[in-house]
Amino acid sequence: MKAVAATFVETVLPAEAYSNRPQSAADSRLADYLQLVRPRVAVMVLVTVALGGWLAASGLAPPMALWHAVLGVGLVTAGASILNQLLERDTDARMYRTRHRPLPAGRLGAYEVLTLGSTASVTGFVYLALTVPDPTAALVTALTFVLYVFAYTPTKRTTTLNTLIGAVPGALPPVIGWSAVTGRLDAGAVALFLIVFVWQVPHFLAIAWMYRDDYARAGLKMLPVGDPDGRRTAGRMIGYALALVVVSLWPVLIGRAGAVYAAGALAAGLVFVASAWSFSQDATRLRARRVMTASLVYLPVVYGLLLIGSRTAPAQVASASGPTISQEENRP
Repeated sequence: MKAVAATFVETVLPAEAYSNRPQSAADSRLADYLQLVRPRVAVMVLVTVALGGWLAASGLAPPMALWHAVLGVGLVTAGASILNQLLERDTDARMYRTRHRPLPAGRLGAYEVLTLGSTASVTGFVYLALTVPDPTAALVTALTFVLYVFAYTPTKRTTTLNTLIGAVPGALPPVIGWSAVTGRLDAGAVALFLIVFVWQVPHFLAIAWMYRDDYARAGLKMLPVGDPDGRRTAGRMIGYALALVVVSLWPVLIGRAGAVYAAGALAAGLVFVASAWSFSQDATRLRARRVMTASLVYLPVVYGLLLIGSRTAPAQVASASGPTISQEENRP
């Protein structure tokens, strides 16, 4: 579940901040465990789960199923983060940003980390299965876990398409929250997924450009590593930023948002496009950081507008969900 949260916390600091970070001998095992879990990252993931569920809820107070989902997903997120660091310990050791993590620094052993990550993941899945009445949320969580740990993580070493692969599990947390509340995957869930999926591409490309030397040192196949003048990177940024403007209007088309949301989403999207265009004119680290900053502003604005709209017009939102997947399958 890397997606939005991991980069929000770990990429806003320059690489030098990681390379110079002191490692005290007084660091406890508990501190190392917390570093494996990355609690701030996990919190950001859980915020997207909660927002997805809250957007699906017809009332002001989300149902208990959502809070059970948040707790279960929190355990699975922790497990996924731990297992990700286990699989990437060799490349982490070659990157300034990650070389002080517990595994590459030698403070924790692989077997211990494997046990911790597996236990957290299994516990989270079991908790979801026992506490969330409909199995859809648990199934989407399992898909997210598998894609992140076993698809995205290894493809970072083999193909530049890893960004698109990683964008799938990165966009699923709000869908988990939505399905925990509704028990279905409908047009509203698809809208939340598409917005985050498309948003991630220029977001991650900006980060990859900023740290392309570090990624090259680790042997990771990020597009900017083989794009010295930044033309291909800028082209992808602009293309996906423009696609995001279109995708962000989907909630309006399915009746889950109105004119205020449309105007706000359009304005935020155009600012995002402008930042990507600026990078295309001068592919510097500073302008890549501006693209990343614009992306970090964009998502809270769009989700906030959706949330405000759903709370101020609950009757319209409740009636606009559209047919569910199961309903479509049962039609003659």
